[in-house]
Order: sequence, then structure tokens, then C-alpha cells
Amino acid sequence: MPGEEDAVQEAVADSKPDLNIIMDIPVTMQVVLGSAVMPVANLVKLGRGAVVKLDTAIGDPVDLIVNGRIVARGEVVVLENEDSRFGITLTEIVSPGTRPQRPKSLNA
Repeated sequence: MPGEEDAVQEAVADSKPDLNIIMDIPVTMQVVLGSAVMPVANLVKLGRGAVVKLDTAIGDPVDLIVNGRIVARGEVVVLENEDSRFGITLTEIVSPGTRPQRPKSLNA
């Protein structure tokens, strides 16, 4: 009977949550270029102009972190209309079931 099927579809449509109520909730987003591990003795020797070698090579994807979880990866790009700013172009969305967390040391 078409009437019953329509009623079921309407009930399912009515039970969908209204996502608009969460759209204004702030989240913390970070782009992680890489990381480094070093002894405290080397850390305290760092000063202005020091270079810290990261574990990421030029051209490697960077991680987009939202609230401590990797949600995507991308490539660093220079923004066309802004000489001194850069952003990322997303190249991969990490599926929710496989989202690794960043190491605790980078979640601070």
C-alpha cells in the first residue's frame, strides 16, 4: 500500500537530526608540518636562527588535525592573492574508522 510506505519514509525523514544546531560549535584545527625528537640538552641550546630538522620532507603531505584527530592530509600552497600567507590543498580525507590520533606530545 503506497500510503503506509509514504508514512514510513516520512517518519524516517522526521527522525534525522538537525545538524544546524551544532554548526556554531568551535573546533581547534591545526596543520602539522612535521615533528622532531631531541634531548632536553639540545632543546635548551636552541636560539634565534636555529634550524630544527623535521621528520617530513619537502613534498610530503601534511596532516590536518581537528580536536586532536587527523581528519585529512594535504599539500602546502602559497595563497595567490596574499604574498605572505600559505594554506593547504586537501589531497586525502581520512575515513573515521582509520583516523589515528597525533602523538600526545603534539596534542598540547
